[in-house]
Amino acid sequence: MSTDAHESTSPPGPDVPSVPPRDEPPDMTLVAIGAAAVLAVVAWAALGKHSFDRVTRAALNWVLSNFAWLFVIAADVFLVLCVAIAFSRFGRIRLGRDEDQPEFGNLAWIAMMFSAGMGIGLMFYGVGEPLQHFVSPPPGSGVTANSPGAARTALEYSFFHWTLHPWAIYGMSGLALAYAGFRKGRGNRLSSAFVPLLGERRAAGWPGRVIDLLAVFATVFGTATSLGLGALQVSKGLNITTGVKDSTSLELIIIGSLSAAFVLSAFSGLHKGVKWLSTLNIGLAAALMLFVFVLGPTVFVLNTIPAAAGGYLQDLMTLATRTGAFTDSSWLGAWTIFYWAWWLSWAPFVGTFIARISHGRTIREFLIGVLLVPSGATVVWFCVMGGSALRLDMSGTADMAGTVGDGAEASLFALLDTLPLETLTSWIAMALVMTYFITSADSASLVMGSLSSRGALHPRTWLVVTWGVLMAAVAAVLLVAGGLQSLQSATILVALPFVVVMLALCWSLLRELRTDPGAGPARHQAMHGLRDALRTMVGDALTEQGPIRHARLRRVAESARDRDDPGSGGPRA
Repeated sequence: MSTDAHESTSPPGPDVPSVPPRDEPPDMTLVAIGAAAVLAVVAWAALGKHSFDRVTRAALNWVLSNFAWLFVIAADVFLVLCVAIAFSRFGRIRLGRDEDQPEFGNLAWIAMMFSAGMGIGLMFYGVGEPLQHFVSPPPGSGVTANSPGAARTALEYSFFHWTLHPWAIYGMSGLALAYAGFRKGRGNRLSSAFVPLLGERRAAGWPGRVIDLLAVFATVFGTATSLGLGALQVSKGLNITTGVKDSTSLELIIIGSLSAAFVLSAFSGLHKGVKWLSTLNIGLAAALMLFVFVLGPTVFVLNTIPAAAGGYLQDLMTLATRTGAFTDSSWLGAWTIFYWAWWLSWAPFVGTFIARISHGRTIREFLIGVLLVPSGATVVWFCVMGGSALRLDMSGTADMAGTVGDGAEASLFALLDTLPLETLTSWIAMALVMTYFITSADSASLVMGSLSSRGALHPRTWLVVTWGVLMAAVAAVLLVAGGLQSLQSATILVALPFVVVMLALCWSLLRELRTDPGAGPARHQAMHGLRDALRTMVGDALTEQGPIRHARLRRVAESARDRDDPGSGGPRA
């Protein structure tokens, strides 16, 4: 994740005077409540491992039994809204003053969005998810395991979980934040987007604080999940490349070491260095993908991209409306619902980032770019990495399916092991995961520091470090309590109340967009203008026609006027 947000400045809205950004003090009440709640979860998971695991499993089953439909429908609503707003009259609205121009050029904007779409998750699941769906096809898919049909379905589900829907969630949160910040000149926090629903006073009071607190909780647990996945993958990579025993202790050491690196960067103010690391990550990830593409099954990958992407678009309606009504709800919880909850919990984090880099763009440019650019990059990543692994297994070159039992974290290293320079590329992959860990913790902590400091653009360093350490602690205790299962369960449980917040965010944004003069006239206003033009034409014609024609046209004009004026008492005789 790029860290441009460290240097962000929030331009004022159309009617707000330009003022230097203020370094707001922390909201100590919000910080105290948030930190105490997170510490309570950490203490419970650490001291009462079995009770924590039992309660979270029971709560997860209850959520999946009663609210799976809510996650599915909400994700679909976000996607429909993104498309509808982009191609509506609201698409003309500029995220800033009407005369503002994009702060970043198209190439830089696309590169930074691509960096937001690349991270620990894609490194962890880029090979592992297609392989797992290949070996155990999703319930109801109707395909045979380890078959070409299963390979196509595996890629389709990977696209479904990682492309349009998650970026629609990010797009709506980013649009609301960019509109409130750049167009309206409000604070840099989620509650500022709720002014149309709550009013200025309530948005700045306790109702707004509760919204920001829920956003902090969602970001803590969503980012902790990513950090936990990163620790799992680095631990497995060290085990494969060096023979070090893969254990929970090693995972905790990795979390502690990388968290120390994050704290060092935060205290030393090396935001430029972290930004450089983010840029380096993009280059290394692209180089790794190009390496696999060139030395792997190149022709198969080129065939896979249009075939799998076309199948995904064709089956999108079916995939997007599948709940646990006719399929296994436990599978849905382990995959689709977990992903939707994960993306929702990352929405304040990623939304803040993409809002920051999109000042001056129109809503149409913003939404189309956010939906298509990262989604396209993700499709290519899965086809190259996951598609190569599937081809190696189907052709008998390597037993990639046999690595599924070792977990998704082992699949990437198993793929690299079939290619030349396997030791070097494995170390590069681990370095990528570790630097993503540091930059993700850095950026997410900054967002939480801003949320808990009344939207401050430059929150106190000690507060940023505190949230980063708490995130790392959550990741550690969840790994100890139950590994990947606990990470998934915690993410879903925390995201349940936040999905309601996100839906309310969309409603608040729509209410405000309807009154924005930059959108142009509404459709009924345009039709009214058309009727006025027709009356003018009729009036002009009256002066040019004979008496009979004159009377006929007058009756037509009067009838039109009476229809438009309900208070006239109906048509005249």
